[in-house]
Amino acid sequence: MKQMMMMVLTAFTLSAQAQKPDEKKDHWKHGKGNAPVMMRSIGVSFQQFDALNSRIAGFTQYKALPNQVWTIGGGSMHSYKNFVSQFNIAGGNSLTGKPDKKSSAMRYVGGGFDFGYDLLPSDKLMLYPLVGIGAEIYSAKFYKDVTAVDFDVAATSSTVQNSNRSVKFNNSFATYRLGLGFSIKTPKHPGSIGLQARYTGSFSDRSWKTSENQTLANAPKDGLSSFAVSLVFTGGGMMGRHK
Repeated sequence: MKQMMMMVLTAFTLSAQAQKPDEKKDHWKHGKGNAPVMMRSIGVSFQQFDALNSRIAGFTQYKALPNQVWTIGGGSMHSYKNFVSQFNIAGGNSLTGKPDKKSSAMRYVGGGFDFGYDLLPSDKLMLYPLVGIGAEIYSAKFYKDVTAVDFDVAATSSTVQNSNRSVKFNNSFATYRLGLGFSIKTPKHPGSIGLQARYTGSFSDRSWKTSENQTLANAPKDGLSSFAVSLVFTGGGMMGRHK
């Protein structure tokens, strides 16, 4: 397997080096580049887990989950004869309330493959709808307000320590993705800057599990239904930045 990977990488490198500068420029100008470029993103995602929040509302010591998560991601994008494909991995984190008091946090990591088509016959602009599939893992953590607990009591009592610990629940989803991207590019550099908006949904509702992914009886079930907006930067080949 390692020898095969080395052969593929070597062939990919030699192919890129063999390309003439004029050919690279012409490929970029007409959106027909044969090599993927690196993609980086930063943005925000909105998701409301109604079933979990509804159940948590019955426990006054916990705070409801935030529905806003700041995200950062990376991956690759490939454009060939107006056809667009991309692979990306992203993660996010959000905290509501004061971190050292009663609060809750939502974290996630996920990724997927998207395919689209550039609708604009332009050398500088791209407008491309996207459709894809992926997977995402979410972690919901709830912190109690322990400011009334005496330090000496907490230091000497394992019962108090256990009662003050945060509670964490996990969930995972197989997803479908629908999106729209817009970017501005320049023929002088193989890169662009733009925006992507995406809706991500799950194929089915999933029960929340423990922090060790164990099944719980009577656990709330949620489906994934999120909307995200990201600022996207592309540029540099996957084997190094184009010259």
